[in-house]
Amino acid sequence: MQTDDTGIPTGPIDREPLDYPPPGDYPDSARKAEILENVFQAAGVEMGAYDQRIADWLAETADWSTFAVIVSWVQRAADRG
Repeated sequence: MQTDDTGIPTGPIDREPLDYPPPGDYPDSARKAEILENVFQAAGVEMGAYDQRIADWLAETADWSTFAVIVSWVQRAADRG
């Protein structure tokens, strides 16, 4: 599975993305929030207050695999235009 430098898969996902970063080195919630913010900015997603609340919740509560898949969807959709 191909990933970008943050560990987010860059193509279709056929299995749980656990290879990168190495288990035990997964980003903390602050880093996940930063990754998500960068992906939203690159995709041109305008964020309202409730949008931000849900993005913060996702970064704080999602395990790495779930987070990586959801962020990958946004990134891949934006890449397609």
